[in-house]
Amino acid sequence: MVVGAHAADAEIMAGATVLKHVEAGWRAVLVHLTLGEKGHPRMSPEEYAKVKREEAHAAARALGAECVILPYLDGELPVSEEVQWAIADLIRQYRPTVLITHWKGSIHRDHRNTNLNVMESLFFARLGTFKRAYPAHGPAKVYYAENWEDPFEFKPEIYLDITDVFDRYLEAIRCYALFRGEVVSFLYEQWYRGASEVRGAEAGVPRAVALMLAEGLRRRSVRLLDEVP
Repeated sequence: MVVGAHAADAEIMAGATVLKHVEAGWRAVLVHLTLGEKGHPRMSPEEYAKVKREEAHAAARALGAECVILPYLDGELPVSEEVQWAIADLIRQYRPTVLITHWKGSIHRDHRNTNLNVMESLFFARLGTFKRAYPAHGPAKVYYAENWEDPFEFKPEIYLDITDVFDRYLEAIRCYALFRGEVVSFLYEQWYRGASEVRGAEAGVPRAVALMLAEGLRRRSVRLLDEVP
């Protein structure tokens, strides 16, 4: 499960990771807390919302993933129990073993609030004394994906070789006009191509993505220290 602030965030920061795991037989679901409908300089939020919804479903199909869009508004995502329960209920429903979301060190308010909501939602998702439509469940591992808007104090701790899926990742992300350079001036494809090469060089492969382990979820129990992953 990947939880992003806006439609496109989940795919851009974790689409290659999703492809790798779908190819290995995993089920994947992309959760968009908002559509990111206020980001177009020429379209109204209502018009752009329709476009983003179509793009989100197209990108999910290209990645072999499912798509869930929650009803919160771009730029107005609150930190609240309502949002946290919405995420927790999806965790209970889909029962992911791995959850990926935004790192908190972001320039974007919605990204920071997504991080806070997701991390709080884990408490509600895991505690069985909360009776909901689905039984309690918590992911075994939680990671933060690298995102150009979430750079502050991001620490690459896990590298995933994405060389073999990178071209298909680009094809999927190009479902978004944003990524194609038709909405804003930021060169998304250039940044993510470059990041994949930098992380690949660090990992000793042509292209890689970097992930950061969630705070508080780093504990490992081993017999001997050479078993530490």
